[in-house]
Amino acid sequence: MVKKIPTKLEKHGQVRVDDYYWLRERENPEVIKYLNEENEHAAKEMAHTRAFEEKLFEEIKGRYKQTDMSVPYKRDDYFYYTRYEEGKEYPIYARKRGSLDQPEEIMLNVNALAEGHEFFSVGGWSVSSEQNLIAYAVDTEGRRIHTTYLKNLSTGELLPDVLTHVTENLAWANDNKTLFYGKQDETTLRQYQIYRHVVGTDPVEDQLVFQEDDETFVAYIFKTKSKRFLMLVSAQTITQEYRYLDADNPTGEFKMFLPREREHEYHIDHFQDRFIIRTNDQAKNFRLMWTPVEKPGRENWQEIIAHRPDVYLGDFELFKDHLVLEERARGLTQIRVMPWTGEPGHYLEFDEPAYRANVGANPEFATTTLRFDYTSMKTPLSIYDYDMVSRQRTLLKREEVLGGFDSDNYVTERLYARAQDGTEIPISLLYRKGMNKNGDNSLLLYGYGSYGLSIDASFASPRLSLVDRCFIFAIAHIRGGQEMGREWYDNGKLLKKKNTFTDFITSAEFLIGEKFTSPEKLFAMGRSAGGLLTGAISNMRADLFKGIVAEVPFVDVVTTMLDSSIPLTTGEYDEWGDPNQKEFYDYMLSYSPYDNVGKKAYPAMLITGGLHDSQVQYWEPAKWAARLRELKTDDNRLLLKTNMEAGHGGASGRFRRHHETAFSYVFLLDLAGIKE
Repeated sequence: MVKKIPTKLEKHGQVRVDDYYWLRERENPEVIKYLNEENEHAAKEMAHTRAFEEKLFEEIKGRYKQTDMSVPYKRDDYFYYTRYEEGKEYPIYARKRGSLDQPEEIMLNVNALAEGHEFFSVGGWSVSSEQNLIAYAVDTEGRRIHTTYLKNLSTGELLPDVLTHVTENLAWANDNKTLFYGKQDETTLRQYQIYRHVVGTDPVEDQLVFQEDDETFVAYIFKTKSKRFLMLVSAQTITQEYRYLDADNPTGEFKMFLPREREHEYHIDHFQDRFIIRTNDQAKNFRLMWTPVEKPGRENWQEIIAHRPDVYLGDFELFKDHLVLEERARGLTQIRVMPWTGEPGHYLEFDEPAYRANVGANPEFATTTLRFDYTSMKTPLSIYDYDMVSRQRTLLKREEVLGGFDSDNYVTERLYARAQDGTEIPISLLYRKGMNKNGDNSLLLYGYGSYGLSIDASFASPRLSLVDRCFIFAIAHIRGGQEMGREWYDNGKLLKKKNTFTDFITSAEFLIGEKFTSPEKLFAMGRSAGGLLTGAISNMRADLFKGIVAEVPFVDVVTTMLDSSIPLTTGEYDEWGDPNQKEFYDYMLSYSPYDNVGKKAYPAMLITGGLHDSQVQYWEPAKWAARLRELKTDDNRLLLKTNMEAGHGGASGRFRRHHETAFSYVFLLDLAGIKE
């Protein structure tokens, strides 16, 4: 058992004693020793399943087509695509000029770039206006700290310009030599500066263009689809502010579009002589407006799409003759096509009870073809081209799932559980045909419920390794997400955060009541903020679950949100609350998983972490596991598994990450009594 070193943490006249606070000391050999010992313990506990775990990994890997290629999309003179080669972990980014019959130009072979690195990720890349230069940002640790390189695509040579300690945010001006990029605070990793680099000059001479001094905001830059403007954005959970600059004049001054107002969220793009604005001004679920480029003031805004209380307006895509909208109604995504002529628009139709449909890569403006993606829990990702005039859709590619997969062998459902306050909680399910509702099925219930992030009913081939072994896979679309509109998010954050946890518990009770499963067969899984969810429900209703998988869980809520030196903290006061205010402190303390561990029985638990995680620090899962091990009264399995080479996203590479998937699955299958 890890040693205890009591640390007194005082706030609002209240003292909390944290025996494991010292585990924050990343460079302390004792900390590394503890993490390694826990990894060894996990390996020993699961040694009897090692062969099964390896079989699962090969099975998961075997469903992927090794030599694969994305659907090419056209941007300017080139068709761009990503492809994979047999046995290789990383993508190759390539293009062909003018036609897919032309010779391939490899822009980046990430397999070659990754040689010698345990972790490697290309965070972002951008091609210059004359299409002969590429800037790409590389992370070799997993902490989202990047180095950006520039490459001449005509000659293949790397330029001497190297931008260090930067974000992945890159945007070219139209002069083919000026690159804008973001930098972050070295301690908190908050991206708050935008710099301007001129190709061929020393990066130490780069000009600071903008600095965001409000610690609750981040700053980033992008170019409009029209390529006419560069947009510099200051963004916070509930507020945005835009500045714009003619992309032909990179040394000019950015103009303010609309100064920030607390709780005013807006996004703008450019179309002909006007800006198109998605705004929540007098519109909780957002509405769409336009204003002349020459007179962008709010007094000139005109409405295109009015606010609707039952429909959430998401993103939009601009074409020469059409406006395309992404919307949400009753928890499902919709795609709406509207001609600029004022003729009635139409919705694309989808047949399955639960699915995800979204606008895909559409860089071309003067086209009547819309690229969109479609998937459901039993339908692999499918890429379509849709003719917005004739309304004909063409399937370009459906993700090929090897190993004998047939979607007709599976059933997907959308059900609703009723919460105590009368709210209906959507639940999406996937199971094999022939499943008997007798309460004897193993069921994995997944949830997230934070940041307004919707977890849609999409396909993931690794899940088949559970479902084909008689598991039911379910997603609880709980409050805190945005599946049912903006109010759904607002009712699962700040002083209403506990709705997220009770919605998940309600979903679990509903599935038990409907005889899909039983407490002896029910498992829960969540990642990051979803790990907060699983931590909270383990304290609130441990009796409902046989086992829990908490991946990189955010569980030490109060201590983290009081520490402004930790990445993400200050920017998330509007998500969780600011515990420097007593009302929020008391509320967070009442649900924080780490602070509420008690002397009682808990389900079997697998807790994972990443040593280089910049979003949920490794010590949160480490401390939580230590306190659970100290206080819990049961003999159920408790494992802490820390990836010593990776960050929040786990291992890099196409297949390596699935070693972690296989370990989580074998943990669940072993608890369910399901052998090879």
